[in-house]
Amino acid sequence: MSQLTLRWLTKAKMQPMAAATTATQKTQLFHTSPACLEIRKLARLRVVDNSDLGKRAMAEGRPPRCIHVYNKRGVGLIGDKVLVAIKGQMKKGILVGLKQNQPSKQPKFDSNNLVLIDDNGSPLGTRIHVPIPSILRTILKEKTLAKGADYTKVLAIASRFV
Repeated sequence: MSQLTLRWLTKAKMQPMAAATTATQKTQLFHTSPACLEIRKLARLRVVDNSDLGKRAMAEGRPPRCIHVYNKRGVGLIGDKVLVAIKGQMKKGILVGLKQNQPSKQPKFDSNNLVLIDDNGSPLGTRIHVPIPSILRTILKEKTLAKGADYTKVLAIASRFV
């Protein structure tokens, strides 16, 4: 017998009602899908600036979720602009720290960090609470010249760089 069947049988002996479970409920006992470390649609993000909207969403335990990533691949990287759903609103943000494996000289963070911005690129908050990677300076300066929006204000409100 497989290990899954043995675990299910021992659980069924301990609980008489568990013997009546169906085959679909057997598979729900174990989590088999790997953790997704990429920023794609419906990925949960953490707001790290002091904007009022971000503070309220994080205090309620309802972090923003990614709706769209503004690049060709559809997978968010450091410095990419994303559209998020937060407190029933759609806002844009810049990714400033990611959990996924990074190229060399880019730090890996414990959470997926986001700074909320408005449509012209200026941040909604006045301070960023976590250190941001120093490679973000070159990434955002290139995007500022190419896209027309001024992302350098995000760098100005950051107090610590890694």
